Amino acid sequence: MTMSSPSATVTKDTRPRVSARIAGITPSATLAVDAKVKALKAEGRPVIGFGAGQPDFPTPDYVVEAAAEAARNRANHGYTPAGGLPELREAIAAKTLRDSGFQIEASQVLVTNGGKQAVYSAFATLLDPGDEVLLLAPYWTTYPESIKLAGGVPVQVTADESTGYLVTVEQLEAARTERTKVVLFNSPSNPTGAVYPREHIEAIGRWAYEHGLWVITDEIYEHLVYDGAQNHSLPVVVPEMADRTLVLNGVAKTYSMTGWRVGWIAGPLDVIKAATSYQTHLCGNVANISQRAALAAVAGPLDIVHEMRAAFDQRRRTIVSMLSDIPGVECPTPQGAFYAYPSVKAALGKEIRGQRPADTLELAELILREAEVAVVPGEAFGTAGYFRFSYALAESDLIEGVTRVGNLLAEAK
Repeated sequence: MTMSSPSATVTKDTRPRVSARIAGITPSATLAVDAKVKALKAEGRPVIGFGAGQPDFPTPDYVVEAAAEAARNRANHGYTPAGGLPELREAIAAKTLRDSGFQIEASQVLVTNGGKQAVYSAFATLLDPGDEVLLLAPYWTTYPESIKLAGGVPVQVTADESTGYLVTVEQLEAARTERTKVVLFNSPSNPTGAVYPREHIEAIGRWAYEHGLWVITDEIYEHLVYDGAQNHSLPVVVPEMADRTLVLNGVAKTYSMTGWRVGWIAGPLDVIKAATSYQTHLCGNVANISQRAALAAVAGPLDIVHEMRAAFDQRRRTIVSMLSDIPGVECPTPQGAFYAYPSVKAALGKEIRGQRPADTLELAELILREAEVAVVPGEAFGTAGYFRFSYALAESDLIEGVTRVGNLLAEAK
């Protein structure tokens, strides 16, 4: 006689399949726009994209050769120190002193997988749940997501075109609470191209020091400044803040190495040690080939950087002039990075080819569909009513793209 086994009871798991922490992330709008442009181009569409925040120049030959040589060296085929190759950390410390006057030791540097990991690791190391971060807006789209992933609370402090997108100490003080721990500072700025003057940086630094706050300062566009503007590093301007400041940087923008994924955090030794411990579990070490390439870049000359800056400067002048000529568009002249951030509020609500876009999300979709030009709406940067135009593209494409946008917006009524 065969005995039948009782049927198994299956308990249905009603919990969400994805954690609330990850489900709550807003995908990168800039990468989404760039992906859409690439997909449309693959279909043969003549789309011009102003979304990607990467130089259109090749990585310098001497950097590529250093990587090729490193790939043939068996020493680079295995694990290396989690904090970064000792030679690279030494070179970053020397480069930091050369370029900004900030004197640090190699032990105060953590090499990360690009600038984005530097941003997240900095917040993960400093923040406890509920800690507030004063987030100067318009901001780079990754900042608030990194803060939230680390358990922090982003508190937006907004400036607009009337002040050149510069936030004041008075605004920061109005936003400060007993939970405030960090101020996130970015100059030259993505997305506005604003460059904070030395006296402005000093005021913010001294205010932060008086209130016992930390500053995370993102200086990845340090070499891309124009019209006599200068980049000033906050812990150099306010030396008292050196023990409460993390400086973020990387090779992506300066050396046209966005795909190599090498960034770094520089700061107080105890915090760098803690962030390095975190990295031992997060990723081990940054790819050795990329680190060797970065070593060649930061230890090498700045000639190629000056050439790129001259090209960006010419494009900057062109795009600001053309955008300013479009009725209803107000475009402050950026002094740094490679972005223009014009206000297009006057075009909202007006009829354009049978539609009345209510916000810059809808207007960006209309421009992509009707003019085949991709821009990033200001909602991605915390301020609706604006577009970010990256001018890191060929000048011929820049002129054609802005001309298309101008022709379309000229139809607004």
